[in-house]
Amino acid sequence: MNIPEGWTTSDDGKALERSYEFADFSEAFAFLTRVAMEAEKADHHPEFTSVWNKVDFRLTSHDADGVTDRDVKLAKAIHALVE
Repeated sequence: MNIPEGWTTSDDGKALERSYEFADFSEAFAFLTRVAMEAEKADHHPEFTSVWNKVDFRLTSHDADGVTDRDVKLAKAIHALVE
């Protein structure tokens, strides 16, 4: 599986993880709005936390009990939103 640049595998090997930092809360929230639209299109929704300007993601396929191509595709889509 080709994990996108900047993403790592969780300690338990069941998820892809990545953090992003932005200039402020508004920028982070706008980014999450764009991610939500991509997630809806993919019908695959990320776990995330957002604290002020930082957004942490954990992508996993619960029905497969681990990382699948759907997670990799969503990670790539999320990364593309930042570039």
